[in-house]
Amino acid sequence: MNREKEIVKISMIGILVNTVLVAFKLTVGVLSRSIAIILDGVNNLTDALSSVVTIIGTKLAARTPDKKHPYGYGKIEYITSVTVAGIILLAGFAAFRESFDKMLHPEAANYSVVSLVIIAVAAAVKLIFGRYSKAAGKTYHSESLTASGTDSVMDAFISLSTLAAAVVSMAFSVSIEGILGVVIAVFILKAGIEILLESLGNIIGTRVDSRLSTELKDFICQNPAVLGAYDLFLHQYGPERLIGSVHIELPDDMTAREIHGLTRQITEEVYREFGIILTVGIYASNTVEEVFADMKKALTALVQEYPEVLQLHGFYVDTEKKLVSFDLIIDFKAENKAKIEEDMIRRMKEQYAAYEFIAILDSDVSD
Repeated sequence: MNREKEIVKISMIGILVNTVLVAFKLTVGVLSRSIAIILDGVNNLTDALSSVVTIIGTKLAARTPDKKHPYGYGKIEYITSVTVAGIILLAGFAAFRESFDKMLHPEAANYSVVSLVIIAVAAAVKLIFGRYSKAAGKTYHSESLTASGTDSVMDAFISLSTLAAAVVSMAFSVSIEGILGVVIAVFILKAGIEILLESLGNIIGTRVDSRLSTELKDFICQNPAVLGAYDLFLHQYGPERLIGSVHIELPDDMTAREIHGLTRQITEEVYREFGIILTVGIYASNTVEEVFADMKKALTALVQEYPEVLQLHGFYVDTEKKLVSFDLIIDFKAENKAKIEEDMIRRMKEQYAAYEFIAILDSDVSD
């Protein structure tokens, strides 16, 4: 199924639904002099505008890679989400200002049974469409669609709150329009901030999903020649374009021909299974000399004394140079990573004076 066409189709439905709701709510709001209903209608107008932005962003993001942008245009969808968040925030600020003024200078609303029915139907429509949009957003990995669905579900509950205020007004002749409008504005602002933060996080770059990184490493390690998978880096160039790299540990007696065939095989299998373009690097593992196994055990035991060290990998001994190299992943919260590295090297040197030790500090980018 074509992802772009589905997102555009759902967004078009959103535009149609919200345009109809805007017309009904603004009419009812003006006739009943209800600021809450008017603001609810304005919020639907911003939802329709958000759907327009989503369509434009999806179309632009679907453009094929070119020489100037070899990774494609997928990240435009994140910019689209930021734009949607901006629209929601502007609507929230406007709603808050108008509602606060209404709270200071209340004016009695004049509801009718027809207006209450329209509000109830609108709430039901927004709830159904919101759930549909959220589900589609998750299916097609569209942040804009998911955000639109979340906003629609919230709008449904806001409409129900407006309905409750109308009932209170009719039953007790008490106007709570301004107070309710402020509450609605706060919810709108909250939704906008959440969408903005999530979108900016994706633009900056976030940690690889733990489930995905675990599944991917386990999949690679199913090959009997692979002794371990480490240093998984994944960069997202849009919701459906992942490019990255990984290091695999292999026996040091494998030939270049064997390594070439294995890494090609892993690259192809990962792409077929996960849709990820992965570059595969290697760590050699000493497979013959037993003394090096004992040295690795000693280093592993030493690592246990440092809670800041999350992982040891890439251990290898160059017998000709008498050089021991290994990689360490140290927690981001560790205050002095260089001191930990120096301390570990010093203690290993005390046990194995004939060897030199080199530690590479890796980043904790994936589980």
